Amino acid sequence: MVANLTSPPGYSIGECARRSGFTMDTLRYYERVGLIDDVDRTKTGQRRFTDAHLEWLGTLKCLRDTGMPIEQMCRFAELVRAGDATVAERIRLLEDHKHAVDERIADFEAKRRYIIGKIDYYKSVS
Repeated sequence: MVANLTSPPGYSIGECARRSGFTMDTLRYYERVGLIDDVDRTKTGQRRFTDAHLEWLGTLKCLRDTGMPIEQMCRFAELVRAGDATVAERIRLLEDHKHAVDERIADFEAKRRYIIGKIDYYKSVS
């Protein structure tokens, strides 16, 4: 197989979407707001994502799936790009997010216990 030397290596947006679990629209949006950077383009303007992008998208997916607001995600991305001098601030941001996640988990656990109580009640009266 002959390599295509006219296109940068990497994944098309469709392949990146498939591998990352994000939609193509989300990938475009994340690039537009600065959550994803340094995306090469082919001569025809098609995006080419790398393994490093996929690894970063895994981080973003975790943050998004655990409810981090987009503004905080953007701040985290800025801090990562700023380098090692921002590690302490990144830790604070992630610890704050962990605290918010812990509160939501506790809320879900309380609601789960309530539902179990209802199930037990209905089983006892049936």
